[in-house]
Amino acid sequence: MVTQSLTSAPAYTFAADVREGLTRHPQKELLSKYLYDDVGSALFEVIGLLPEYGLTRADERLLRRHAAEMVSRLPTPVIVAELGSGSGRKTRFILEALCRRQNTPYFPIEISRKALALVQRELGDIDSISIVGFEREYLDGLLEVTARRKPGQHLLVLFLGSTIGNFDRPAAEIFLRQVRQILEPGDSLLLGADLEKPVPQLIDAYNDALGVTAAFNLNLLTRINRELDANFDLAHFQHLALFNPEARSIEMHIQSKRKQTVEIPGADFSVTFRQDETIWTESCHKYSLSELLKLARETGFQCDAQWIDRDWPFAESLLIAE
Repeated sequence: MVTQSLTSAPAYTFAADVREGLTRHPQKELLSKYLYDDVGSALFEVIGLLPEYGLTRADERLLRRHAAEMVSRLPTPVIVAELGSGSGRKTRFILEALCRRQNTPYFPIEISRKALALVQRELGDIDSISIVGFEREYLDGLLEVTARRKPGQHLLVLFLGSTIGNFDRPAAEIFLRQVRQILEPGDSLLLGADLEKPVPQLIDAYNDALGVTAAFNLNLLTRINRELDANFDLAHFQHLALFNPEARSIEMHIQSKRKQTVEIPGADFSVTFRQDETIWTESCHKYSLSELLKLARETGFQCDAQWIDRDWPFAESLLIAE
């Protein structure tokens, strides 16, 4: 086993993105990737354990039950890149199945340094694995992985946990096209996607009784306070989860409880909120099975196989680059 982590720290980008997002009109917005600092990543791991949030357990059930079959469909030798690995816990099933066949290079790509450290601890005990983590944006990290591949190696890209749902539908198509452009014909993408289900069930999943999702969302304000010397008072903001029927998505917002002004010296501006005005922080789009097949075709992939969890409707699709 070899472990290594390659990092980058574009702190100035955070300030620029916060300024741009909070000066948008009419809807203030913060990029969902910034939810995942060290605290946010840890809270998200807890969210996956909540009774209301069945997505993570469905994802893990499919990987645990079908990893051997998934891996059997891949040519060897295989190298693995994962876009947004989190702690890597659910990835273990795929990697163990692969490592029974071959020595496996694994490249987790994360914007959270804490998550990359968790990956090393979670997966470092697997025999016949080498781990090199990249603290990068998804596409930048994937380009670095492909630059390291050797002739004849097949690349498996993991995009699990329905992270594709954080993109709106046009953006999801653009992103998958960009991934396809980086891959070679015959490379594989294992894509997780949450499927449509009753609205009350979705609202409960993103507004749990314990308030963990609220803490995860509001932690973004704490991060801005810490890293940009802002003075958000969390007592004057609240978490809000809404269903958007047109987009077929759950939206997470942070709502101002009153009219107020917040200073953000690290980004060199201040922002005023009306009472009940919101910051849009994340969208989680839900798919039908037919949509996933269409999305694959339109972005340069063909679907080789799909595995569906029926307890919490969720799909893993093995896509092959054409």
